[in-house]
Amino acid sequence: MRILLKILKIVFLIVIIAIAAALSYLYGALPKKEKPKQITIEATPARLERGAYLALHVNVCMHCHSERKFEYFASPSVPRTEGRGELFVKDVKAGEIYSPNITPYKLGGWSDGEIIRAVTSGVNKTGDPLFPIMPYGVYANLKEEDLYSVVAYLRTLKPIAHEVPRSHLKFPLFLIVRMIPAPAQPDRKAQQDPGHYLATIAGCLHCHTPTDEQQRPIWDKIGSGGQDFTIVKSANITPDPETGIGSWSKQDFIEKFKKWEQPELRQVVTPENRNTVMPWIEFSGMKEEDLAAIYDYLRTIPPIRNKVEKWK
Repeated sequence: MRILLKILKIVFLIVIIAIAAALSYLYGALPKKEKPKQITIEATPARLERGAYLALHVNVCMHCHSERKFEYFASPSVPRTEGRGELFVKDVKAGEIYSPNITPYKLGGWSDGEIIRAVTSGVNKTGDPLFPIMPYGVYANLKEEDLYSVVAYLRTLKPIAHEVPRSHLKFPLFLIVRMIPAPAQPDRKAQQDPGHYLATIAGCLHCHTPTDEQQRPIWDKIGSGGQDFTIVKSANITPDPETGIGSWSKQDFIEKFKKWEQPELRQVVTPENRNTVMPWIEFSGMKEEDLAAIYDYLRTIPPIRNKVEKWK
């Protein structure tokens, strides 16, 4: 009996040591990160104009980092709350996830390199991981000059004194998120084609490609939709004529976005179970030539027959 107790004590001690070692690794070695780039970005007029366009209408930073009206279709941002942050998700299993305040009220103490690292690698100023609802894997594909332009624009936002709580994740999610960030590895091929580039950094491919059980994109089904966003599933945007957008003309595609510029469509009350996570209001501000380039690129991906029931 004494021998058995001794063995159990040893086994228990080994388990405790193993757990301590694992936690030490997770909190010491992870997330993987590089030192912030030592750079001071010059805020030229061209960069500020480009940065505003990207942040507002392509990368749609303000859609997630502002107060929003969830009772309206596409949950438009509330004017004069741009960048202040908000409660993003409250889930029984995941916990509470907040989009942080990205106005100079909070980012004023960050270096340009620290902002770049957060945007493209998912690691904040203190080296902690960002929850991947922030699509840093998408923004890792930003061209250097576009990235600099976004950072320069963020510096011009009106400082809003709004305190946003830290995200509170439940077990084991708060450990898993530490394993996800990695140094940015931009897709150089995507950067070479205007439409492919815009479809990438705007998140079109990120959201409209189905994922596996580990939430990894299934790239051989690129653009075929069906990714589950709880309240809605993403549409098929491949050139399939029956279940995708193969029957759409370029003008049809452009008008699908541009119609949301109409002021009366920015306050369309919609049932909660018929809303969308697609930021139509923000995307409506994209230039027609950029929408045309995205359309041209989408015509080059394989047509995949996949009928998606958007709402449950």
